[in-house]
Amino acid sequence: MIELLFEPGDLARLRFARSPMQELVSSVRVADHAGRVRMHQPWVRSVRGGVSALRLDLLRALLGDRRYVPEFLAPAPDRMDTRFGDELARVRSTPGEVVRAQLDLLGKPLPEALLPLYEDPERHLGRLAAEIQAYWQVAIEPIWSRLAGLLDAEIGHRADQLTSGGIVRLLGNLHPELEYAEDALRILWPTWQSRNRLEGAGLLLVPCVFAWPSLLVDTSPECPALIYSPRGVGQVWEGTARVTVPPVADLLGRSRAALLVKLDLPLSTTQVARDLGLSAASVSEHLSVLRRSGLVTSRRSGRQVLYQRTALGTDLLGAATTGRDDRAATIR
Repeated sequence: MIELLFEPGDLARLRFARSPMQELVSSVRVADHAGRVRMHQPWVRSVRGGVSALRLDLLRALLGDRRYVPEFLAPAPDRMDTRFGDELARVRSTPGEVVRAQLDLLGKPLPEALLPLYEDPERHLGRLAAEIQAYWQVAIEPIWSRLAGLLDAEIGHRADQLTSGGIVRLLGNLHPELEYAEDALRILWPTWQSRNRLEGAGLLLVPCVFAWPSLLVDTSPECPALIYSPRGVGQVWEGTARVTVPPVADLLGRSRAALLVKLDLPLSTTQVARDLGLSAASVSEHLSVLRRSGLVTSRRSGRQVLYQRTALGTDLLGAATTGRDDRAATIR
C-alpha cells in the first residue's frame, strides 16, 4: 500500500489538470499491447497503419519499463488547460543532467536505443521530440477534441463533487484502488509499501483516457500526482466514427442536427468546427439557436466556453430515430 499523508496546506493545493503528453505516453503502451485493453480497440484499429509507419525507437525504449516512466517524458502539467506544444517544448529543453539521472533509474544496462540519448542528451532530445510530434499527428491529434471534451466533463463532475461533498466525496470514489480517510490517501497495491508526506506540495489529479483501467502514481516531492481514468471512457470511441445525420435534420437542418449528435461530450466552438468541417462563425450561430431552444447548454472552462447536448436534445434525437423505425415497421 502507498500512503499519501495530507496536512491542511496540502488539501488547499489539491488541483486538476489535463495533459496531452500524458495521453500520448499512455497511448503508446496501449497501441503496443493492444490485446490487454479491449476498451481502446476501436482507436487501435484506426491508427494501426499510421503508427506502424513511424520510427519510434527512442520513445518506445523510454517506455519499456512498465513500472517507471522517466519524468522528463511526461512533465507534470503546470496549468489546467496545458497545450501539447508547451509540453513538447518542456521535453525538448530538459537539462542533460536531469535526463541522465532519470535514465539511471531504468537500471543497467540501458537499452541500446537509449545510449545516444544518455551520452548526448542535448542533441538527441531533438530527435525524441520529432518522434513524439510525428506520433501526435497520427495517433492523438485527430481525436484530441474528443479526449479533451471527456476530460473537461470529468473535471467539471469532480468540481461538483467537491462542492457538494467536500474532499471525502471527491477522493473517496476517484478510483477503485483508492481510499481516503483521516487525512491520508491510500493506494491499495499490496506489493508496494510506501508512506509519503506531501509537506505542502499538494496533489495534482490528472484524468487520462488512455490510463484506463489503471492508476498511475507519482510520489516525487516536487509535484506528487495521481493519473487516473475518467468516467465514461467508452463515450470517446462511440463518437469517433463519421457523424451520420439523423432524421431530425428535416426539422433542424443538416448542420444543426450533426452538431447536436456531436455534442454528447462538452466541446468548444473551435473543436466542433474542426470536427465537422464548418466555419467557427457558422457553428457559433447554430449553437446560439440550439441553446435558445434548450437543446444545448454551455459553461465556461478557463478561457473556453464548452457546449453539451441537454437531456431534451438527447430525447429529440432518440425520438426521431424511434419514429423512423416505427414508420419502417408500419410499411413492412
